[in-house]
Amino acid sequence: MSNHPDLDILYIDNHLIAVCKPAGILTQADDSGDASLMEQVKQWIKAEYKKPGNVFLGLVHRLDRPVSGVVVFGLTSKGASRLSEQFRQKTTQKFYRTLVEGTPKLLQGSLRHYLRKEKSLKTTVFPRPSPDAKEALLDYKVIENLKKTSLLNIRLHTGRFHQIRAQLSFIGYPIVGDKKYGASSVLPEGRIALHAQSIVFNHPTNKKEIIINCPLPEEWPSI
Repeated sequence: MSNHPDLDILYIDNHLIAVCKPAGILTQADDSGDASLMEQVKQWIKAEYKKPGNVFLGLVHRLDRPVSGVVVFGLTSKGASRLSEQFRQKTTQKFYRTLVEGTPKLLQGSLRHYLRKEKSLKTTVFPRPSPDAKEALLDYKVIENLKKTSLLNIRLHTGRFHQIRAQLSFIGYPIVGDKKYGASSVLPEGRIALHAQSIVFNHPTNKKEIIINCPLPEEWPSI
């Protein structure tokens, strides 16, 4: 479907496009000048549809640079604004797969903490309400316990900065490769074992439920 060597397109119609972001690439360009997924998608649209001039592409959510998985963009201003509203209203459903260090005592559970984004671009976790901290909620389920790691499914209910990374580290199970949040393991090219596996939302114009899945990347840590 894609004629861009680095672009894995999962879904496209007149109003939106969903692609699978590789770990290590920015979702949106920053001051570093490094390549971004958003720019790759724009280049693909420009080439695919032979569009002159600037291409509209609406950013509606992000994934951290070391994280892989589904990212959805709006192809029209209407599509982008209506998708953005769903993310703000938390009516989307977001599911992640992650490999953590250690073995959670409970095979499934819900985590509710209060997160504060620091100037150091790291998140501080509080067990109770705290000034400037926002509520963060996720559900987890252990799929498989391994020798030193565990494979988890995550359902994210709030979209806080570094939420999954910070909350799992706070309860003692940092994500494999996530040195920033206390992991002892290292993965190549600064990746971490966190993957946005699927997302569910309503189409911005026809309101039908859309389910987009992104398989685990080939470079996912061997289990």
